Amino acid sequence: MSKRYKIIFGIFVLSALLLSGCAKDNEPAGSVSGSEAASGATSEPSAEPITFEGTDLEGNTVSADIFSQSKLTMVNVWATYCNPCLSEMPFLGELAAEYDVEEFQVIGIVSDVMEGKDQSLAESLVEQTGASYPHLLLNESIYYGLLTDVTAVPTTFFLDENGVVLDTVVGAMKKTAWEDKINGLLEGL
Repeated sequence: MSKRYKIIFGIFVLSALLLSGCAKDNEPAGSVSGSEAASGATSEPSAEPITFEGTDLEGNTVSADIFSQSKLTMVNVWATYCNPCLSEMPFLGELAAEYDVEEFQVIGIVSDVMEGKDQSLAESLVEQTGASYPHLLLNESIYYGLLTDVTAVPTTFFLDENGVVLDTVVGAMKKTAWEDKINGLLEGL
C-alpha cells in the first residue's frame, strides 16, 4: 500500500471513529464519554511539544507557533454533525472573548472537513454559534500532530505556550466547568 493511501486510510479511519464517537444528542453538557470517564475526563499530559501546519477557515496558514501567543491554549476538536460540539461552541466563543489573549486562547479543529474541500457548512455553523476564534481544517499534518489519539468528539486539549499538552477532556462541558478548568490550569503555569 503506498504512503498516500495509508494516509488517506488513516484519515478515513479517524473520521469513522469520530462519527461513532459523538455523544448522544440528549446527553447533557458536562458529561464525558469513552474510557476517559473513569479517569475524570482527563489523560496524562505529553512531554513532547506538538507540531503541525494547516489552514484555518479564513485561508490563513497556521502552525504550532500559534501556541506561543498565549500561556494556555484550548484546542477543541469538533465535527459538523456533533450536537454536543455545537452546543458548547457558544460558551467557547464567550470564553475566547473574556480572557486576555496573552493568557488564554481557543482554537477549533473541524475534524470532518478536509483542507481544500467544501467548508461552507463549517463556516455557517461557526457563524451561527458565535464561535469567533480560529478553526483549523483537517489535513495530514494536523491529523498526525494532534488527532491520532482522538476517538470521540468533542475532545479538547490544553497546551502551554511551548505546545506541550497539559490536559485532555473528552466530552462537552458547561461554561462554568470550562472556566474552572481554564483558571486551574492558568494558576499552575
